[in-house]
Amino acid sequence: MTRFAKPAVSRLGLKLFATILIVNVLTSALIFLFVSRSLDQGFIDYLERAQTQRAETLATALGEEWSARGGWQWLQDNERAWFRLVHRQLWPDRERPPPGLQRQLGDPRDFQVRDAQGNVVIGPPRRDDDDARTRERGRHDPLRILPIVSQGQQVGELVYRPPRELMARMDRIFIERQQRNLSIIVGSLALASLLLAGVLSWWLGRRTRGMALATRRLTEGDYSVRLAERGHDELSRLAHDFNVLAETLEANRQARQRWVADIAHELRTPLAVLHGEIEAMQDGIRPLDADSLGSLAQEVGQLERLVQDLRLLAQSDAGALDVRLENLDLAKALGERLEDARGWLEGAGITLDLTMHGPAPVRGDLQRLHQLWNNLLGNTRAYTDAPGHLRVSLDVIGHQVRIRWEDSAPGVEDDELPRLTERLYRVEASRNRRLGGSGLGLSIAMALVRAHGGDMQVSHSTLGGLCWTLKFP
Repeated sequence: MTRFAKPAVSRLGLKLFATILIVNVLTSALIFLFVSRSLDQGFIDYLERAQTQRAETLATALGEEWSARGGWQWLQDNERAWFRLVHRQLWPDRERPPPGLQRQLGDPRDFQVRDAQGNVVIGPPRRDDDDARTRERGRHDPLRILPIVSQGQQVGELVYRPPRELMARMDRIFIERQQRNLSIIVGSLALASLLLAGVLSWWLGRRTRGMALATRRLTEGDYSVRLAERGHDELSRLAHDFNVLAETLEANRQARQRWVADIAHELRTPLAVLHGEIEAMQDGIRPLDADSLGSLAQEVGQLERLVQDLRLLAQSDAGALDVRLENLDLAKALGERLEDARGWLEGAGITLDLTMHGPAPVRGDLQRLHQLWNNLLGNTRAYTDAPGHLRVSLDVIGHQVRIRWEDSAPGVEDDELPRLTERLYRVEASRNRRLGGSGLGLSIAMALVRAHGGDMQVSHSTLGGLCWTLKFP
């Protein structure tokens, strides 16, 4: 038996590698774009809400201060008072503003306070184009304005820049940092996918290419090829099925070779006898009389029976065995044939014990069933020592008819039982070919039983010989 060495590269593996790689790269790119955009927009939206809350807090505080002080004189160009107000309102529990992004977004210099007439009280100088851009851009203006209300009356405005503008000024440091981290994650994912695709495609490609080359060798007639069975996945089961197929084909080839050799052997014996007798007649050693012609006819008859048996088995293998099924009583057919053969069996020193339990209606071919009984009777008479015993019983069990055919000694060894129905097989022991025969009788019996949809099994008999169990639907 040859173990097949599998190569490591295959077109299937390359295709699988390319497919997995492309899918993972596209998936990683889509994840990067989606998460990056979501992170960017989500972070801006968060800052928008936080900055709006800060502005509303400052606007409320400014309204209260205006009511308490009666105007904006206390804040006019007084950065120190403005810084203290912003710090007190935005970070009341901290002595100093927090570092980082929160401090940048809460910088007092990014807010502007205007009075009711629109004049700047404190904050960055007002530019004339700010209002123009505000009117032109509508809701997309770069500045946001909140009214400052005191006792139901608008006393001023709080102007601030939205976080989008502030982020542009801060060079989007935070977003770029997060995108860089995300790029590292996606790159690592792509690299891991690349390695996974490579290993998987190499492994699968090696196994499938090995199977393809092994199948090619199998089609070329090399039935000794085998695949390694590793693991418990579908490929391992496929390799197991392939090995079973190879073993079956190898066994069938050996059986076919043995079958042809056995047929040649079976034909050679009667042909050699015929040839020898004809030469003896030609040389004048034997007279050309009725006895000599009868001997020749006997050998020709044996050849004819062998050819008929071979033809029947060939038809059975091809599913073309001529079986004409009709309704009949199997118990009656078997009983009549065995009663007719009782005297024939007793002449060989074999007693018959027949037990029938009720009628057994089946669909069968009476002629083929007679041929089945004749083969079993011939086997029993040829291979049962005298004085012997044959016990046949018939029972109807459920939807099946069971026939037990038991004879007395000699028997066969356990390892010989499964081979008794092989064609041209004979046990080279006490049940041998001492009384002739082609070695096809039991094979034909098995074919006839299966042609009727039944089954035939062999086991040891309590009488010392064999027990054949026949079941018919």
